[in-house]
Amino acid sequence: MAVTIPYVRELTFEYGAMQQISPMVRRVIARNPSGFTQAGTGTYIIGKGKVAVIDPGPLDMDHVQAIVNGLKGETITHILITHTHMDHSPATTPLKKLMGNPPSYGYGPHGSGKGVLEGQAVEAGGDKDFVPDVVVRHGDIIKGDGWTVECVHTPGHTSNHICFALLEEKALFTGDHVMGWSTTVISPPDGDMKDYMHSLDILLPRDDATYWPTHGPAIKDPQNFVRAYIAHRQDRETQITACLRDGVGRIKDMVPVMYKDVDEKLWPAAGRSVLAHLLHMVETGRAKCEGEAGPDSVYSAG
Repeated sequence: MAVTIPYVRELTFEYGAMQQISPMVRRVIARNPSGFTQAGTGTYIIGKGKVAVIDPGPLDMDHVQAIVNGLKGETITHILITHTHMDHSPATTPLKKLMGNPPSYGYGPHGSGKGVLEGQAVEAGGDKDFVPDVVVRHGDIIKGDGWTVECVHTPGHTSNHICFALLEEKALFTGDHVMGWSTTVISPPDGDMKDYMHSLDILLPRDDATYWPTHGPAIKDPQNFVRAYIAHRQDRETQITACLRDGVGRIKDMVPVMYKDVDEKLWPAAGRSVLAHLLHMVETGRAKCEGEAGPDSVYSAG
């Protein structure tokens, strides 16, 4: 029986407008809607007066100007980057130029959690230009004017993915790690299913009361939502195992079976997540592959 994720998709907003969404948090959403971004990239602002900005968004000057206009008379002291996909970090550079060059904070350049600095290739779609001014690691604390943020390293969607916890509100800004409106694409080589599942596990014992994903509305029952996310991934691996036992050994043949209720336009991305599952399953002996495992390989039951 398929796992039911309690999705939350309803979102009331106006493009270009900065909206107060909690006592300490505001948000402005970029006009970049898609099958991967829902309504668009939500840029969050923490605090008042001297503020932190989380994920400035895509290289869209209308969106950058909306952030600047919404912060008239205020100062950005920190720019926090959850990860370096093109809908999250590229606006950092123009925002810094317009707002007095505040420092950016992040885990590292795109692919850095997988050794890209040592020459490993990563997938297309990464912001290869972003380098944080300040490198942060799991458990680091960032203090601002009236707010405190804890860094939670959550690799999987990307190897440099960081969630940021606003301790005063028990709110976790989850980037693309956990989203209320959809599951997350895990695309190797930088995306890694083993890392992703571990990163979901580390959220369960936390006491966060609310998740604010970069795309979509807030998640108000986060621990149960994460449990459903984990169960969904386990269900996908059960589906893959069933395909392998039925002699369906190629990803291109698995996807139409596993994602028959999903828009075919999203099947290529689904195939990347199936590949991530299979790489994990091969590593743990639950699937086999002749030669090096890849998107066009033939797989069999382990």
